[in-house]
Amino acid sequence: MKKYDLLTLGRSSIDLYSANVGSPFEKIEAFNAFVGGCPLNIATGARRLGLETAILTGIGNDQVGNFIKHFLDQEGIVTDWVPTIEGTRSSAVVLGIEPPDRFPLVYYRENCADINLNLDHVDAIPFGDFKAAAFSGTAFSKDPSRTAMFYALELAKKNNVTRLLDIDFRADQWFDPRAFGVTIRAALPSFNIVVGTEEEILATFLTDKEQLLIKHQQISAPEIRGNIENAIQEIMASGVETLVVKRGKDGASIFQPGKEEVKVPGFPVEVLNVLGAGDAFCAGFSFGLLSGWDLYQSVRMGNACGAIIVTREGCANFMPTRAEVDAFVAGYGGL
Repeated sequence: MKKYDLLTLGRSSIDLYSANVGSPFEKIEAFNAFVGGCPLNIATGARRLGLETAILTGIGNDQVGNFIKHFLDQEGIVTDWVPTIEGTRSSAVVLGIEPPDRFPLVYYRENCADINLNLDHVDAIPFGDFKAAAFSGTAFSKDPSRTAMFYALELAKKNNVTRLLDIDFRADQWFDPRAFGVTIRAALPSFNIVVGTEEEILATFLTDKEQLLIKHQQISAPEIRGNIENAIQEIMASGVETLVVKRGKDGASIFQPGKEEVKVPGFPVEVLNVLGAGDAFCAGFSFGLLSGWDLYQSVRMGNACGAIIVTREGCANFMPTRAEVDAFVAGYGGL
């Protein structure tokens, strides 16, 4: 018996979200303080659904770090491997909320703690105690975190831990957006499962900076030109066992070698804030998978969690519980 269900690895932050929904960024008068970061959001979502989760992230010796750690402890997420890294600062994010389609985002990640995770931090983790580990693309953007993530992948593989990649493309975190693709392609063969939006999958094979367009500081929702069918085939050819393509209101698609695409319908809802939808999806999907559900039902669970979170104000703080998901899907005839 494994002691824990899921380890998530990578960034964590204080998230300052506009309290004036619909207001242009320059006219925002107040912000609400939450927590966020892809791995933190997934760990929280999965924990609220009932999984035993732990996180490897770094925090600075500062009040923001205390804020993040306090939240994790309150949620019952195992923080035994969350180092306080001297000489660094905890990460921050500032977000405007202008539904339905404008969510300008500013990252404060200069010398941030989680990108300073190193080999020793990874070595401290008992990978044999985990069923699965969820990695995020941004953690591969700079050293020492990049090398630490490749090392964590090695150790996870050695210990028969299911390895999931949330592609998590954030263009402004890379010195060149094409570097994202080069790095992620090098890591792909080490993953069992890859999850991403169409834009993130295209970003994995970006060869020309002109293919990328970011409007209104929408770091989390870039427009990327390319051939999605080719990119999907390239990922499958890398040795990945399962690729899940998130398609927003259209649900998601499952791809596996030698099998037909399986389309999994979503749940139509009114969008308030798209940030965190993909992480909620990953939390729900991981819950299904680690509970022994089949892929279709696991993805449907992911779709339900994603649909719930887009109707709410923030990410981690608003992740649904199992009871909330069950009540939500009952209105749509269940999973």
